[in-house]
Amino acid sequence: GSLYATGGIAAVFYLFGRGEHDARARETGLLGAEALVDSAIVVQVLKTASRRQRPPTDHASGEFFSGGSSFPSGHAISAWALATVVAKEYGRHRPLVQVGVYGLATAVSISRFTGRNHFLSDVLVGSALGYGIGRYVYRRNHDTSLDASGGAKKTSGARSKLLPLVAPRFSRAERTYGLALAWDF
Repeated sequence: GSLYATGGIAAVFYLFGRGEHDARARETGLLGAEALVDSAIVVQVLKTASRRQRPPTDHASGEFFSGGSSFPSGHAISAWALATVVAKEYGRHRPLVQVGVYGLATAVSISRFTGRNHFLSDVLVGSALGYGIGRYVYRRNHDTSLDASGGAKKTSGARSKLLPLVAPRFSRAERTYGLALAWDF
């Protein structure tokens, strides 16, 4: 659920795809990274705007605009965004893939609530936003020629189109956030 874990998973998909010339795995990594960056931006905006208290705070009633950072759950949104991309890429003819990745995302979401890190609404909204972001990124950027190949399409080392690699950049010391774009020609 954390951005480091989900980002690492997206990176593994991408690097595996590059190394094995597997277009589907490479696309999964790229789309997963984009969904995670989009999720991180949405989470930061909503957390900054809502400032909701977290459950462990003494006498926390879940009030908004009280200086907290509970709403929405960043772990839930990132887990569901990546799970949705993976499910869309690999689960079309393999329902167990969908059950597996959505099951893991559900486990992350439940753990954030049962661990008293978030209120239930934080987790539900984070999960719904993550699913929506993952679905949007996949629908907008998916290479439909991968569907016609029936699976992992082997490619030459050259890319057939210019797809940007989007990566988050942040500095805790300077309290700045941003994006880095890189193109591979």
